[in-house]
Amino acid sequence: MMIQWYPGHMRKARREIKKAMSDMDLVIEILDARIPLSSENPLVSALRGPRPVIKVLNKSDLADPRITQRWLRHLGGSPMTDILAVNAKSLPITRKLIARCRGFFPGRNEKALPLRAMVVGIPNCGKSTLINTLSGKAIAKVRDEPAVTRHQQQIKLGNGILLNDSPGILWPQIENERNGYCLAMTGAIKNTAFDFESVARFAATFLLTHASDALMARYRLKTLPVDETDLLETVGRKRGCLGPGGAVDLRQASEVLLHDFRSGALGRISLEKPDVD
Repeated sequence: MMIQWYPGHMRKARREIKKAMSDMDLVIEILDARIPLSSENPLVSALRGPRPVIKVLNKSDLADPRITQRWLRHLGGSPMTDILAVNAKSLPITRKLIARCRGFFPGRNEKALPLRAMVVGIPNCGKSTLINTLSGKAIAKVRDEPAVTRHQQQIKLGNGILLNDSPGILWPQIENERNGYCLAMTGAIKNTAFDFESVARFAATFLLTHASDALMARYRLKTLPVDETDLLETVGRKRGCLGPGGAVDLRQASEVLLHDFRSGALGRISLEKPDVD
């Protein structure tokens, strides 16, 4: 099943980002540390042009730290590109981002000429949380769902840096089926835009193969379910997701499994690894 989600407000946001980009010094691209490949918007490279970019692997507290280190090595080292893994809620870590921004412009008098940076990324990747942490104020709206930010806004950090917060955007056509499932599984696509049970089956298949110990511990299992259907039915029975006659409500069980993954209740799990280090 191909998952697609590109509502009208994203088309508008793309035009606004393109228009504002001419005034920017650099781009801060927020990626989801669990899916650095799937969360990298192919539109961003074309929109930013020759400007330097800092790729921020956010939600690193939810990703496998060993795999995140592999991604840092894999993505780092390119000209005009820096990379940093963060938890956007952690101020000490996000302060490193400010230093990285300034590193691209050594000797610049930021009082006379503030450094202008645009924050871009897919929906629900943590842009607004990062901005609120950096500013020390609840400036940007934050909810655990995609497409909360609908308009650009400028935030003055008070340290010679101006941030442009842009709405989260995807791209018109998600050509890789697995990428679509990864985006849906991590919460980047609105829940009403995909079949919940189908995505939960994808999640169950991955977790049975790559996070079996986490499943056993979370749901207090004595034996590992044999396949994705068995896992969903087991989770449903464990969490009381029962319909008439005691049958498992697979939709409710799917919600439980995806929520437990997204919240980190299953532990720190990465869905993607770099092909080479």
